[in-house]
Amino acid sequence: MRRAGGRRRIGADQTARAISAGPVQAGRHHAAETGRRSVLRRLPQAARRGCRKEDRASLAQLTATRGFFWERENGDGADKKKSGIDNLAAALGLGRPDTAGWDLLASYAEDPTGAPLPQRAGAMCAPADPAFDPKAFEALVAATKTDEGEWGYPVSDGIDVHTAPRADAPVMGKLTLALVRVAPEASDNAPNYLRIITPAGKPGYVSVDSVAPLGNDQLCYSKAGGAWKIIGYIGGGEPQ
Repeated sequence: MRRAGGRRRIGADQTARAISAGPVQAGRHHAAETGRRSVLRRLPQAARRGCRKEDRASLAQLTATRGFFWERENGDGADKKKSGIDNLAAALGLGRPDTAGWDLLASYAEDPTGAPLPQRAGAMCAPADPAFDPKAFEALVAATKTDEGEWGYPVSDGIDVHTAPRADAPVMGKLTLALVRVAPEASDNAPNYLRIITPAGKPGYVSVDSVAPLGNDQLCYSKAGGAWKIIGYIGGGEPQ
């Protein structure tokens, strides 16, 4: 999962305002469509093996041949003259030997959430964005003088918060389903952990995969020919 960069270090005055602002609840929509999930469960088989010709062929069977979309900030990035698998491979950078695209596919397969895409009838996209009060979030950002990109949400309830970036460090508390400030420091040298500021205003550390950024890239699905297929991608994509 991609995480926004450029986060500033939180100061004491900002911490005090974070306490008074309070958390913003961040529930997620869970997908119940067994057909869509069956597509996702078949993705890791290709993802684990790496970027090889046979992997692309198996992924092509799970991807719609026509009508694939790639929603980016500057419009639809899909080449309508190309097949769905060609556009999906371009979005994820699957043609590069050092690509993270296969890992992204594996992460989509492991995420149980999904939400409808209102502008495309019948489409379901995953992972689902968290559901929260946007006005309350705006107030929280203003009160703490932070940027929206500095906030994320726990992927599940009850995530352990450690006093140091180590699995054996004491647990100082647990995260609830509320937005949380991610505030790394220049001295941090623990790639498997994120430094956060809890809703109580205290710094702590959580596993890097336990907090997701707002505005994740999404993989989208729909029924085509009686079967669920990958029909689109939302996000900036991987470098080509």
